[in-house]
Amino acid sequence: MTIIRPQIKVLDEDYKNKIFNEAKNILETQGVFVENEDAIELFAKNGITHKDSRFFIPSDIVDKCLSSVPNEIKLFDREGNEHINLKNDEVHFDPGSAAIFILDVNTGDIREALTEDFIKFSKVVEQLEYIEAQSTAIVYNDVPKIAQDWHRLYIALLNCYKPVITGTFRKESFSIMKEILLSCRLSEKDLAKKPLAIFDACPSPPLKWSDLTTQSVIDAASSMIPSEFVSMPLAGASAPMSLIGCITQHCAECLAGVVIAQLTKKGAPLVWGGSPAILDMKRGTTPMGAIETMMINLGDVEIGRFLKMPTHAYMGLSDSKVLDTQAGFEGGMGALLAGLAGVNMVSGAGMLDFESTQSIEKLVIDNEIVGMVKRLLRGIEDYGAPFASDILKDFDDKEELLSHPSTLKLFRKELFMAGPVIDRLSRNAWKENGSKSARKRAKEQATKLAEKASLKPIDDNLAKELETITSRNL
Repeated sequence: MTIIRPQIKVLDEDYKNKIFNEAKNILETQGVFVENEDAIELFAKNGITHKDSRFFIPSDIVDKCLSSVPNEIKLFDREGNEHINLKNDEVHFDPGSAAIFILDVNTGDIREALTEDFIKFSKVVEQLEYIEAQSTAIVYNDVPKIAQDWHRLYIALLNCYKPVITGTFRKESFSIMKEILLSCRLSEKDLAKKPLAIFDACPSPPLKWSDLTTQSVIDAASSMIPSEFVSMPLAGASAPMSLIGCITQHCAECLAGVVIAQLTKKGAPLVWGGSPAILDMKRGTTPMGAIETMMINLGDVEIGRFLKMPTHAYMGLSDSKVLDTQAGFEGGMGALLAGLAGVNMVSGAGMLDFESTQSIEKLVIDNEIVGMVKRLLRGIEDYGAPFASDILKDFDDKEELLSHPSTLKLFRKELFMAGPVIDRLSRNAWKENGSKSARKRAKEQATKLAEKASLKPIDDNLAKELETITSRNL
């Protein structure tokens, strides 16, 4: 029995209520900018007034729409097996999405990515025990621009069985991506019952839902495919400088998304998420590894949990350009805080350079970090009293406890068994093994994982069907 689940909080109940009520007031009095024709028609049918493209959403409509949002989302793998559940304080990790560069494992340089990079990346993700979902993590440039969103979903499902976090770059792509997903299910009803993918939807701060983003939410809701709001307020630039002001704006933007989705189809599955940041006033950058960015994320997640919705956050990233100490402490701090906050879906594993770059080596290292986080979240367990006295009595017989029955019974449960990326060798053994750095060990491990046989090889008929869809749309 776990004594207590380790956790962290940055808001109390009173402030959650204040933020929620102010966010509703913002939508009702200041409104939200919407340019999508389908959404405008939905708003008109429900009596939502507007001035030009700014729509004023009444609080009672917000409350009504919130009441129909499911409080959990089960995700299923490519073969239709239940894989993870986004609910309560269950924590899961996926790689960050849509990086436009990759850190080359051979040269150490950041460069534009190719299809073969994402194939290798997806194969590694499949082998990683603690990264429980995959994502369309890399945008590669050796396919036509009109295919850069849906082609990633094809490559992801071809090479990894895990559920996938994805998204559209063009309105026209959703139907292709839905067809790809349907190839893995028996019917549209089956896809809704056993969701394989979550579609990111990113409102534009402040208080704007673009035509593309709104259409993605509407299309997904119509098919009962989960949408994940990735609101991106920038404190000090496109959002208030105060952390609490930024959290409030995030809340308003996501509430607008809730209304769009639920007016489209009552009960549509949604994830309350985001990728906020502060503006570094010295350098004009948007640091994802800043502690204040992490604090905004924590507040956003607490509001999502307050509203009883599945939650998401971009955490565990680093702004470093190489795998160095900064990459380690920013990634580790973010992953740990996300775990303690109970974020249901944590995106960011592998990411560097302000969300622009993916690194396979960092991904492999992050897998070990996530394993440690998950061990922490299991907490300290009570196996029954007395806790130590009876065991210590037995010490006198052998003057060691290594062979004690309690040690043999519990060590695999109590200890996180670190993988080969983590150095726990003696100094002499470390030297004998080549005096390798963490990055060197991660590179070697990534190479091994990419070459291993698939844990769940894709069915030949499914692979052919995916290839047919791809050929037809290229």
